[in-house]
Amino acid sequence: MNLKDYMQLDAVGMAASLKNKEVSAAELLELSFKRLEQVEPALNAFTATRRELAEQSLDGLADGGFSGVPMALKNISQALKGEGLTAGSKLLKEMKAAQDSHLTAKLRSAGFTFVGHTNTPEFGLKNISEPELYGPSRNPWNPDHSPGGSSGGSAAAVASGIVPIAGASDGGGSIRIPASFTGLFGLKPTRGRMPVGPGAGRQWQGASIDFVLTKSIRDSAAMLDLLQTVQPAAAFHTPLFPGKYSEEMEKDFQRPLRIAFSIDSPVGTPVSADARQAVMKTAKWLEQQGHHVEEKGNGIDGIGLMRDYYLMNSGEMALLVRNLEKGAGRELTAGDMEIESWLLSQAGLKVSAADYSASLASWDAAAAKMAVLHESYDFYLTPATAFPAPKVGELTHSRESRAGLLSSWEQASTMAAQQQIIYDMFLPSLTYTPYTQLANLTGQPAVSIPVHVTENGLPLGVQVMAGKGQEHLLLQLARQIEQTDLWEGMKKNPGLKI
Repeated sequence: MNLKDYMQLDAVGMAASLKNKEVSAAELLELSFKRLEQVEPALNAFTATRRELAEQSLDGLADGGFSGVPMALKNISQALKGEGLTAGSKLLKEMKAAQDSHLTAKLRSAGFTFVGHTNTPEFGLKNISEPELYGPSRNPWNPDHSPGGSSGGSAAAVASGIVPIAGASDGGGSIRIPASFTGLFGLKPTRGRMPVGPGAGRQWQGASIDFVLTKSIRDSAAMLDLLQTVQPAAAFHTPLFPGKYSEEMEKDFQRPLRIAFSIDSPVGTPVSADARQAVMKTAKWLEQQGHHVEEKGNGIDGIGLMRDYYLMNSGEMALLVRNLEKGAGRELTAGDMEIESWLLSQAGLKVSAADYSASLASWDAAAAKMAVLHESYDFYLTPATAFPAPKVGELTHSRESRAGLLSSWEQASTMAAQQQIIYDMFLPSLTYTPYTQLANLTGQPAVSIPVHVTENGLPLGVQVMAGKGQEHLLLQLARQIEQTDLWEGMKKNPGLKI
């Protein structure tokens, strides 16, 4: 197998080639690292590569369907025993994982070969991947632009052809955002569908969930078949899907669908003409297939929901910093972390238990409204991102803006004032990605499907949400789109401009 053929295969295709003895696991690993050497460090997709460890693992790979297929793990929550897991933070740069995460263990049982860990923003808090510790990841479609975040390194690794599939996680859009920015397929499963821990029964109160980024629908379907679980120690459980996603995705819908769509930003920010065009051409295609499509809002206060999302982030970061201080044996300061991490952690110290509980209650109220909407509509269609990928550095705070935020913080004595600073701090980033957080807070499954490429050659996806537990319907829809000219993902990738 040559490198061009390798880069065109998805994980299912590689597994078939291995089974048919058209290629060996050693050859696939060699090709993966050959491609990696071509594009790194220019893309900066990886924080650590593990060629020697991967080569050693070839002798004892589990025979679980993907034995010998290379993949990458995300450098947060996807632990590999004995290897670094820093979450993009200099505070954790020496940390070594004591054991595999439950998700990694399942992937290992399937026989994947782990080539390394991918870049992510500090603690996964941003929609770009530009940590101070490692520097920015870059977009394979145009390296002047970001691949997004927080799974940006994984998106760059898959979109550039280093690996066919990579671990990712999504706490506010961190699978769907980089998928939109890099022409990939990004699925966030239903809350409680995926493994979590050990050592944790939930991530971000259930907003965050681990999964993968892929370039084909069948890879995501296969990973749902592999990874779905009911975990007794976890806080949230979703009943196992009784069929096989990899078979279900090929089925036709038994009736015309009802689909609601919205182009308006839920937080009142601008929406690009490209994002509008992506939704409208998808809606037109759906109508041509005989489905009923109508424009309709969801009735949810998007700004209020985002404020409650940031309040949760504040509480979570306050707890994280408290635990880090215990480990460090000292108080941490603003110099120990990036500005977003620091201000969120400090804001969390002012959040009362009542306010925290009220914020979570707003998630449930939003989930109830979406459940009512899905009584009438099978899908809810929006842009995945309001704009194509930002330029590298555009959304990273400069030394001057960081100083300004710290100065403003000194004047903010109330929780309300502090939370307003948090909202304003994230607003430039939120303007790019206002659509994805809803599914995290309601617990619904949602996908980003690559249906558009701008005149400047940057991809942009549409988001489709479904009712809880309805991943199979999302896969059916995405699979149908994948087989049409509407799908503009990796088919149109012009290649690296490096």
